[in-house]
Amino acid sequence: MIAIRRATCHANGIRQFYLEAGSGPPVVLLRGFPETSFGWRFQIPALATRYRVIVPDLRGYGETDKPSRGYDQRTMANDIVELLKTLGVGRVALVGHDRGARVATRLAKDHPDVVDRLVVMDNVPTRIVAREMNAKVAREYWFFTFHQILDLPEALIAGREDIWLRHFFSDWCHDPMTISGEAFETYVKAYSAPGAVRGAMSDYRASAEDVAQDLEDAERKIGCPVLSLWGADFGAVGRLFDMKAVWSEMAENLSVAPIERCGHLPQEEQPEAVNRLLLDFLDGWAGRTAARIQQEHPMRVELRQEKVFPTGQCSVRID
Repeated sequence: MIAIRRATCHANGIRQFYLEAGSGPPVVLLRGFPETSFGWRFQIPALATRYRVIVPDLRGYGETDKPSRGYDQRTMANDIVELLKTLGVGRVALVGHDRGARVATRLAKDHPDVVDRLVVMDNVPTRIVAREMNAKVAREYWFFTFHQILDLPEALIAGREDIWLRHFFSDWCHDPMTISGEAFETYVKAYSAPGAVRGAMSDYRASAEDVAQDLEDAERKIGCPVLSLWGADFGAVGRLFDMKAVWSEMAENLSVAPIERCGHLPQEEQPEAVNRLLLDFLDGWAGRTAARIQQEHPMRVELRQEKVFPTGQCSVRID
């Protein structure tokens, strides 16, 4: 049984929630839409046997604060950098899925000293989606536009969070019922919380700012080793883009891994395959711990009650 600590701290001006498990070189997992930190429930036990695993909810999602601004990729990347400083963590291995991969990519570009290696899961970078936009791409990425409309999505989704989420989970997974039962209800509860849908919409509403940031350093490639993995059966990514070509534009040292019989949520649809890929890519990561923050900037941590979730071969205890 892997003990997982639920905690919060204040960093970069917001209260951030994160899960933490294991010890050793730090590995940070950033969730995508429409998930929360719960989306990494199959990876945490596997990685925590070798690594210190830190799993934050990004700004606007899950149990992290949902302020009215600050949803551009650079600010959200800085949220993670400041969280790591508060935890006394220096260099990390960084894993991001979907929206989390966008934040992870910006973090790797803005703070190359922080990222030893990077994994991006089922993600086409923001500026490339914008650059390649045509009728076919627009059909797959319709929600990018819908989610950016001010106030309307929140009004239409309120009280129907289950219908909204069911569409994405069913449409985006190779097996439409991959996310069902307790897992689905966990997400419905998270996105039914006050401000949760607005937080997610605010993330999408920062797209123009995100593209502008990406264009500023489009010619500069990420220098650390990068693994791009994706679901081979997802219409908006693996079936629509040449993913090796896409990420060759972004990274100097690239490995790629399409996952068969898988859609947009590899970590939940094919967790064993993802865990093998992650452990192989992370092998050799020895870590480097930074000096803890000075005494005048103490870490503020609040612990939550214990809960146990079954995760297939093992149970995860959340303290």
